[in-house]
Amino acid sequence: MKGIIVRPVIRKSLLIATTSLVLLAALLLLNTARHGSRQLQVAPVATPALDTAAAAQRLAGAVRIPTITYETPAQNSAAEFLQFHAYLAQQFPATHRVLQREVVNQHSLLYTWPGSDPTAKAVLLMAHQDVVPIAPGTEKNWQHPPFGGVVQDGFIWGRGAWDDKGNLMAMLEAVEAMASRGVQPRQTVYLAFGHDEEAGTRSGEDGARAIAALLRGRGVKLDFVLNEGLLVTQGMMQGLDSPVALVGIAEKGYMTLELHAHAAPGHSSMPHERTAIGSLAAAITRLEQQQMPAKIRDAAAQMFATVAPEFSGINRVLLSNLWLFEPLVRWQLERKPSAHAMLRTTTAPTVVHAGNKEQVLPGQADAWVNFRLLPGDTQQAVTRHAEHAIADTAIKVSGKGWEASPVSRTDSAAYRALNRSIREVFPTAVVAPGLMLGATDSRYMEDLTDNIYRFSPVRAQSQDLARFHGTDERVSVANYAEMIHFYQRLLINVADLGYTK
Repeated sequence: MKGIIVRPVIRKSLLIATTSLVLLAALLLLNTARHGSRQLQVAPVATPALDTAAAAQRLAGAVRIPTITYETPAQNSAAEFLQFHAYLAQQFPATHRVLQREVVNQHSLLYTWPGSDPTAKAVLLMAHQDVVPIAPGTEKNWQHPPFGGVVQDGFIWGRGAWDDKGNLMAMLEAVEAMASRGVQPRQTVYLAFGHDEEAGTRSGEDGARAIAALLRGRGVKLDFVLNEGLLVTQGMMQGLDSPVALVGIAEKGYMTLELHAHAAPGHSSMPHERTAIGSLAAAITRLEQQQMPAKIRDAAAQMFATVAPEFSGINRVLLSNLWLFEPLVRWQLERKPSAHAMLRTTTAPTVVHAGNKEQVLPGQADAWVNFRLLPGDTQQAVTRHAEHAIADTAIKVSGKGWEASPVSRTDSAAYRALNRSIREVFPTAVVAPGLMLGATDSRYMEDLTDNIYRFSPVRAQSQDLARFHGTDERVSVANYAEMIHFYQRLLINVADLGYTK
């Protein structure tokens, strides 16, 4: 009798479960199909006439001038910056005839291209003149001298070819071509070239910040800012064969917490129950084990929503239905450091100081822990999290840095023009918003505009990323021609350029 009662209940439960699964599958498929492609449909634009070889040689000449920024300002190469300024004036005569050039804070440059409509909001294109040093002892590993500016095998080789003289020179190539034809933009166009973007925690303090203060003092309000940033990547999104051009609509904040542990000093033969180094090590371990929570939000959420329709199969279903599959997607992403960094404020112990003699217990041990803040997290929240995770009032915590940037809009006319320009020059690329993991000097412009975008029209595969600040930095001649074309199209699409008579 008992079995007779149970079986109908089981059958009913199975029927409910099966029906629920079928309905869920139907909902998932319907929701997936409903999310069609968000890619802007534009016709590719023919590349304008350009002496590519001559342009490549001009970039190579710029690379040969070692405008290096060191950690100590006194080491920086003042003479090289002046040499670089003279080189730009020589190579781009129409630009220097038509645009107003100002030297800001000795070595930064601000160019002003007056627009025909004084009521139109201006636009600002940014790049930086300075480059990072060559890691000592690695010079011999380069295929060509780091500052040789060699054009060979279809590439322009040398420090700065990619970061960031490639962008700077491509902007000037685009402006030079237009200015030499008598073009005048409707909006005023500014070109801002800082000289200390690579100065670590002092990044942009003497350059971009001074330029921003100058513009602010003149009452300038900008339609948008475009600075270096994310790239046109190939093969970096598993399951997506097309190139992906990510436009940074936000960048992570930066904060370094200093941890200070104190204990009674003494002889190592009679160690105390609590030592400064042991306490500090425990605090660092707790911080690494108790990371700030991961979440798919803001720029990352917009990126996945945009690229999801371009995938096929299970990847498309998962990314189109994050309301259900976010935990699974997040688990997969957290296995890769670059993807992991998109989802949370990261924790990275970077510097430790303690002790000076092997048989002496130090009375103090110090560490620096670097956090890259996800938009929405704050320095105050990071400090609270760290104190809670460490759970040791004897560890003193103090920090400094800057907040994550606001998230710029993707429904603005500026973003649409940027999107259009990318699709015109890179027609097979999937364009999507993204999050900039590193810091740029565009943060100083935040009170001048609501729209700051971070994009470099540089093609890159995963193996190329090691060249960034590394050995054998280079950009292909063909890609450099695309970079110049991109900035021309952007100026046309954004600034409504037309010929003056």
